[in-house]
Amino acid sequence: MIHHSESLIFDLEEKARKLRVEALEMIHRRGQGHPGGSLSIAEIIAALFFHHLKIDPENPSWEERDRFILSKGHACATLYVALAYRGFFPVEELKTWGHLNSRLQGHPDRLKTPGIEMTSGFLGHGLAIGAGICLAARLKGFKYHTYVLLGDGECQAGILWEGAMTAGKYRLSNLTAILDYNDVQLDGPVHEIMPLEPLREKWRSFNFEVIEINGHNMREILDSLDMVLEIHDRPQVIIAHTTKGKGVSFMENDAFWHGRAPDDEQFVKAKAELLKEES
Repeated sequence: MIHHSESLIFDLEEKARKLRVEALEMIHRRGQGHPGGSLSIAEIIAALFFHHLKIDPENPSWEERDRFILSKGHACATLYVALAYRGFFPVEELKTWGHLNSRLQGHPDRLKTPGIEMTSGFLGHGLAIGAGICLAARLKGFKYHTYVLLGDGECQAGILWEGAMTAGKYRLSNLTAILDYNDVQLDGPVHEIMPLEPLREKWRSFNFEVIEINGHNMREILDSLDMVLEIHDRPQVIIAHTTKGKGVSFMENDAFWHGRAPDDEQFVKAKAELLKEES
C-alpha cells in the first residue's frame, strides 16, 4: 500500500472544498442543476482528477489515458469544475454553463467538452459502456484503467446490472465502479423507494471485488484507488458511503435538494458554510 503524505491529503481536501463552492456557484448562476449529488462526490472527483488518473489535458484523446465516466451525469457541475482547473478548458468557460452554444451541457457531452468520455442522459448506462471500453483496451493491448462513478438511485436500473454481468463474465480487472452511496434520490430515501441491500453481496455475486469506504475520507479514497490496481482477476466496485448535499447543513440528506438550485439568500448561506468549512 502506498503511503500518502499528510500534505497530499490536505491539498486534495482543499481541492474538494473548492469543487463544492464553485459547483454550487455554477448551479446558482444557471438557476438549474443538482446540488445534492454534486456536493456528495467532491472528494472522489478531487482524488481522481488531481492525483490518481493518468490523463493529459493537452492531449485529451491520448490513447493510453485512463478513462473516467460520470454515469450520474446530472452531477456534472463538480466534474466541469475539476476539468477546468485540471486544464482541459479555461476556468472562465464555467460561466457559460447553460448558455446557448456552450460546450458545457446540462449533461456531459463527449462531442462538445474536452475530457468527457461518455455522453450521459438516461441513468444506468455508464457501467456497460465502461465494460465496452475495457474490452476495447484488451483487444488493442492498452493498459489504461476505466473508472465509472455511479449513483445509488441508478443502481435500481436493470441496464446497470447487465453491464455488471458483462464485466464479471470477462473478468475486466481494468474496470472500477465507484458508487456514490448517499441513500437519497429524487423522491426520497433510496432504502425506502427501492432498497439496494444487501449491496455488497449483490456485487460479489456478479464477480466484483468489493471495497467499502467513507466517501468523504480522502485517505480511504486514495487507499481504495491504489487497492483496485492490485486486483488482476476481476472488476472492482468501491462502495463510497457519502452524504447528499455534503457541507451545506440545510441540503444534507434532503431529497428537496436533489435537483433544485438555491436562490440568492440560500446561496449566500450555503457558500458561507462551505467557506467556513475551508477555514
